[in-house]
Amino acid sequence: MGQASTRLPVYDLNGKVVDNVQLDEQLFDGRVNKTLLYEVKKMYEANSRKGTASTKTRGEVSGGGKKPWRQKGTGRARVGSSRNPIWRHGGTAFGPRPRDFGYTMPKKAVRKALLSSLNARLTEQMIKPVVKIEMKEPKTRDFKAILDNLKAEGKTLVVIDTMNENVKRSLRNLKRVSLKEGCNINAMDVLSNEYLVIEKDALEKLAERLR
Repeated sequence: MGQASTRLPVYDLNGKVVDNVQLDEQLFDGRVNKTLLYEVKKMYEANSRKGTASTKTRGEVSGGGKKPWRQKGTGRARVGSSRNPIWRHGGTAFGPRPRDFGYTMPKKAVRKALLSSLNARLTEQMIKPVVKIEMKEPKTRDFKAILDNLKAEGKTLVVIDTMNENVKRSLRNLKRVSLKEGCNINAMDVLSNEYLVIEKDALEKLAERLR
């Protein structure tokens, strides 16, 4: 990817440019580590797996306590339980059991992945810094108008500095819009959305966190 401008316009809620923000050129240099992004994406997906798939072993299937026939003398194969895995209605051999698929990666790798994801969106000009997002009352229609003014027409992540209840309630009915505080976003959040609408203060704090 080519290098994008690190000087971004800051919009008001009507979509007009009212300020600008200068990002650190050493951090936001347009470089995207796709291999690292893949590894981190795989980690977040693994951590979100419930791991509840389960089957019963021969000891857990009800019944089968009595030996079907005596050990010797019948001419048939010896068998100790009617719930062994090769019998119908028997248990499952080597089936899935509840487990935790989660694992962690080094903090530096996670930080670099977040930076790479931001560089990718920056190069695509999908990051839209805005002034503080405030809502006098929770209205989905009014918040949708803000996104329309910013021309954020695709799947959008709204990042604010401090969680606001009116903002939270205003966008909860917008299916393609999600909300997070700047201190909590990760590479998966950025990659799974097309647009990043972020408050100026949240963006500056995020840049400071990535140094």
